[in-house]
Amino acid sequence: MAARQFREQGYAAVSLRGIAAAAGLRAASLYNHFASKEDLVVAVLDDGIAAVLHAVDAAVADLPADVPFRTRLQAAVTAHLRSLLDRSDYTSANVRIFGQLPAAVRERNKAVRARYEGWWDEFLEAAQRRGDLRAEVDPALARLWLLGALNASLEWFRPERGPLEAVAESYTDLLCRGIEP
Repeated sequence: MAARQFREQGYAAVSLRGIAAAAGLRAASLYNHFASKEDLVVAVLDDGIAAVLHAVDAAVADLPADVPFRTRLQAAVTAHLRSLLDRSDYTSANVRIFGQLPAAVRERNKAVRARYEGWWDEFLEAAQRRGDLRAEVDPALARLWLLGALNASLEWFRPERGPLEAVAESYTDLLCRGIEP
């Protein structure tokens, strides 16, 4: 309930009392679990990122060690997109409100966010060491570009436009081959 309200209304418009009322609870019940709105939003953000990290890591870990980089990348991209859509209240809230949060609240979410970014950095750096990514490519910049594009899909993706797997394949192709003919 809290994740949905943060996603739909933004950080500033949401209160613990409003969340409790929407969930059919008394505010005191919610305060037994979260001392403040900041504590609750950090839990929502952490849960959203942790879910995406778990899905991406599992998708790649389940592949045989000898599969090509492109296959591994597409599995990671697909898992990221699927997580965004399957847990959309949590992941959408994360993408949509992070910039609205006070600096102290963003700071509390940094460790979980850094773990996910670190996963991608290690994945891309390993690909570069194997020769699957050009030597002059900055893996951190590639990660920023890719995660930005994937997260932006929350705004435009609709299943009726085509399957998620086709979007994942297109993103993978763009990263692997670029846009030049």
